[in-house]
Amino acid sequence: MEETEEFALPRSREANERLHAMIPGGAHTYAKGDDQYPEGLAPVISHGRGAHVWDVDGNRYVEYGSGLRSVSLGHAHPRVTEAVRRELDRGGNFVRPSVVEVEAAERFLATVPTAEMVKFAKNGSDATTAAVRLARAATGRPRVALCADHPFFSVDDWFIGTTPMSAGVPAATTDLTVAFPYGDLAATEELLTRYEGEVACLILEPATHTEPPPGYLAGLRALADRHGCVLVFDEMITGFRWSEAGAQGLYGVVPDLSTFGKALGNGFAVSALAGRRELLERGGLRHSGERVFLLSTTHGAETHSLAAAMAVQTTYVEEGVTARLHALGEQLAAGVREAAAGMGVGDHVVVRGRASNLVFATLDGDGRPSQEYRTLFLRRLLAGGVLAPSFVVSGALDDADIEHTVDVVAQACAVYRKALDAGDPTPWLGGRPVKPVFRRLA
Repeated sequence: MEETEEFALPRSREANERLHAMIPGGAHTYAKGDDQYPEGLAPVISHGRGAHVWDVDGNRYVEYGSGLRSVSLGHAHPRVTEAVRRELDRGGNFVRPSVVEVEAAERFLATVPTAEMVKFAKNGSDATTAAVRLARAATGRPRVALCADHPFFSVDDWFIGTTPMSAGVPAATTDLTVAFPYGDLAATEELLTRYEGEVACLILEPATHTEPPPGYLAGLRALADRHGCVLVFDEMITGFRWSEAGAQGLYGVVPDLSTFGKALGNGFAVSALAGRRELLERGGLRHSGERVFLLSTTHGAETHSLAAAMAVQTTYVEEGVTARLHALGEQLAAGVREAAAGMGVGDHVVVRGRASNLVFATLDGDGRPSQEYRTLFLRRLLAGGVLAPSFVVSGALDDADIEHTVDVVAQACAVYRKALDAGDPTPWLGGRPVKPVFRRLA
């Protein structure tokens, strides 16, 4: 506890105040907000390289969950930055498509062979909302069925209206979104029967913190076909981290539409909507039906971001990055579990998820998720030079980074044990607890 008390971030504190004075929430992504970190210990980043970042106070951290899972190769990865630099002097945006758009589409469809067409954008929300609109247009149906067990799909009304932060979203919009539980085909079929002929699409992450039960994704595929709705896989997280071709490539179930982002650009802004030609062409010009305003973004085909995406795909395929992410994640998970068990908190600091996408849970004395214990844990990690809102690895980590992380986790778990024995983590919080992203009041 004493060491944590000595750890302070005065320049980051000042920078956070400046951020809040000008930017609502003090960050451009809610998950990056300082409310997600212990009070006074939300580092503001100066720069990053590989698996490390430095804050404005000069502290170096081993970083996990880099760029909200987008930087999977490590910061300033040379193959990506070189590809970007080559385009910067050639112009970034034109009044007509660049040849880079042809090359990027060809590369994507070669990497994700389950898709027949692709359209690029800048963020995941645009892609998922385009998939929803396309499904509604193709089926003539109003309702969207989303997986209730997956935390985020879009900033747009059809999803945000279902969260505790639904202010500003008309109820009439939210009423058109219904939910189904992950892994439960019977419940999904009951939902589709209840709203027979009304559901345009089923949208879900094909996998995240748990593996799909045997036959589940194939069963969803069959349900969608039987009930005439579009099956959409949100591959923002699973894309590249599960395989170069996403979860659909790993599990062998082909959706009608899928959306990619995050790891696709290694931090550069690029996302993709991909899928069946018959559907996607409805957003094009070579059909005789009613036109669908699919995706039309000024910066969607920015040349250097597409170059980054091509470099990422090449690197994954040539260097076996997905396998490396799994190996690093397995090494980290084993170390953290051993450290937690050694300190007597193995049932309270719990690592979950696929090795390439690890998260951790912090449970109280009764085994319930606890923001207070999460705060205690994060404080100790930060003081030890580990920035870890999750344990999602990047390919830039090495054995020394993992060993350092496990050592710091062990120190944090020793304090965790003290708090459990005391029955109250409050003396180790240093202020208010961290808060969940989705909550009704600030």
